[in-house]
Amino acid sequence: MTIHLAGERELLEGMLDAQREEIAGLLDGLDDEEARRRLVPSLTTPLALVKHATFVEKVWFHSRVAGVPRVEVGLPDTVDESFVPDPSDTVASVREGFVAACEHSRQIAATADLADEYPWHHGPVTLRYIYAHMIQELARHAGHGDILVEQIVAQRG
Repeated sequence: MTIHLAGERELLEGMLDAQREEIAGLLDGLDDEEARRRLVPSLTTPLALVKHATFVEKVWFHSRVAGVPRVEVGLPDTVDESFVPDPSDTVASVREGFVAACEHSRQIAATADLADEYPWHHGPVTLRYIYAHMIQELARHAGHGDILVEQIVAQRG
């Protein structure tokens, strides 16, 4: 079955997985220096975007849906901190961390129903909402990353 003919859950999972692939693909063909290159005043770099996407996976699925406290998941305290790569981070290690986080998120979500509710600081949200939010969040960051990567590649001459 193709995604455009899928049921609601398959559609949401397929669209989220497509955005996950876009995020992981931001690092394709970049070396470690290029992936860390800052082209904008914010902390946004290709490596930082993938690092942040890993954080978002863990916040929503590993903590909220699975019910594991943020500190036990090893999440930074602020969103801004999620954009700061460690000095030891590489293209390979950050990509591997993101892919592993996504796989764990899939396993967690597989045990839940779309209508199941989870706590959020604005009030309860459903798994359906989390899927929609994640699709939007990752698509936005994939677009940011596409522009940065285009600029980085153009700088190669």
